[in-house]
Amino acid sequence: MASRVVMPKLTDTMEEGHLVKWYKQEGDRVESGDLLAEIETDKAVMDLEAYTSGILRKIIVPADQTVPAGALIAVVADPKEDISGLLAETTGVAPPKIALTPSIREAAPPAAAVPSPPTAGLIAEASPVVKKMAEEYGIDLSKVQGTGPGGKIIKRDIVEIYLAGRLQASSGKSASVEYTEKELSMLRKTIARTMVQSKAPVPHFYVTMEVEMGPVLAAKKKLEEKKGQSKITVTDFLIKASALVLAQHPGVNVSYSASGGSERLRLHNAIHIGMAVGLEEGVIAPVIRDCQRKSLVQISQEAKDLIQHAKNRKLLPEDYTGATFSISNLGMFDVESFSAILTPPQAAAIAVGAVQEVPVVVNNQVKIGHRMKITMSCDHRAMDGLQAAKFLADFKKILENPIEWTGDKPS
Repeated sequence: MASRVVMPKLTDTMEEGHLVKWYKQEGDRVESGDLLAEIETDKAVMDLEAYTSGILRKIIVPADQTVPAGALIAVVADPKEDISGLLAETTGVAPPKIALTPSIREAAPPAAAVPSPPTAGLIAEASPVVKKMAEEYGIDLSKVQGTGPGGKIIKRDIVEIYLAGRLQASSGKSASVEYTEKELSMLRKTIARTMVQSKAPVPHFYVTMEVEMGPVLAAKKKLEEKKGQSKITVTDFLIKASALVLAQHPGVNVSYSASGGSERLRLHNAIHIGMAVGLEEGVIAPVIRDCQRKSLVQISQEAKDLIQHAKNRKLLPEDYTGATFSISNLGMFDVESFSAILTPPQAAAIAVGAVQEVPVVVNNQVKIGHRMKITMSCDHRAMDGLQAAKFLADFKKILENPIEWTGDKPS
């Protein structure tokens, strides 16, 4: 029986996917579990597996195109089976939009690493549209290095490479444009949609408190001096401290929901903390689950693994969904303080700045302190300022007394 191969919808936020490449070609034998294609979602690059066996009779969507989630991209069927009915699904549908932004594995190289152009007079393959663009801009295609499949010259090469000035010297022409455009990455599109869904309807309020981080820095140094102990970050301390405080304040570890005319608060039994990780195309928040059950050392190791997977675009959907609370740390960029926008359906998040050496008064004496500002973002539908203030007060107390909870055993 013929099988529809569709662009999978892997998360609630995924509206479209980029088909990076096909592992199989039309006419190839496909067994259940075989890898069919590589898909770039809004958060990761993943492999699409075949769910049935048969022949890959028709590839509907070529590589390097973006289509909506659920769209038919191929058909697997027996060799003589009639698939005209399935192919009719695409009749009258506009062709999928070509993504100008390259997938993460085919990104254009930086200027310093651009390969030498082909030998003069030899023109790489280019579509009629690209040739017309080159003619309009007075571009010699023999001097353009194609970055498409098989070295093909694509729109991006004209718009982003030549017009950005990479080939101006060799062409002898100047591009009289004031700006260039490129399509948003899959991740940036998702961020744009999510933030609008959060900031517009969710009534945010913010509470800021300053914390003395000297004890944490001392505990961090002591732990790292242990034989065989890997580096522990300030963010690791913040995640563990957040888990301890959320356990004391279950009214913060909540989500607000309104459906069917009913408004509810969902109190989460588990503490799943998302940590913001900056990538070139946007920010993603891998989730450390059940933080209330894990030690500081366990959290630190899991955080390292998730960050590495995020940078390699190897996160699975379960790695970045389901957070009940989030932490965003910009201290490494010397940011003093900032406010985070909530990610629905979370009702609270904290944003932390740099640990700064400042003069402080202790027992009527001026000393050097290590202070860090923490700003808590809250959904006013789920909690009020008093709850946030009490949460931050206990958070401050726990951070300023880390010796009580930084052992190797879970607290």
